[in-house]
Amino acid sequence: MTTSFVRPEPPYYAVIITTAPSEDLDGYAAMSKRMAELGEAQPGYLGRESMTDADGRDLVVIYYTDAESITSWKAHPEHLEAQRLGRDRWYSSYTVEVARVERAYAWQPPLD
Repeated sequence: MTTSFVRPEPPYYAVIITTAPSEDLDGYAAMSKRMAELGEAQPGYLGRESMTDADGRDLVVIYYTDAESITSWKAHPEHLEAQRLGRDRWYSSYTVEVARVERAYAWQPPLD
């Protein structure tokens, strides 16, 4: 799992993306890197976490301050092209869920 930020106090938004790769991943790594760079520069972006399983399926959670930031990112021209290529070439399936986080808590074992 990769974590690039400390979560803020709620409320905030989470975009949860699960993807299953197709056979044709030509160009995917470069586009994924570009989308991460562009996404980090978007207003309202807070950070992301991701995991990939042994079959190449990804789970990515991207955090935002508000719903308007998510809407703006979804409409970004380069992101629209990446979405099209994802549907046409790189993914055999995907799911996107948008959630407002109202409450959050965590636990860590004590340090000895």
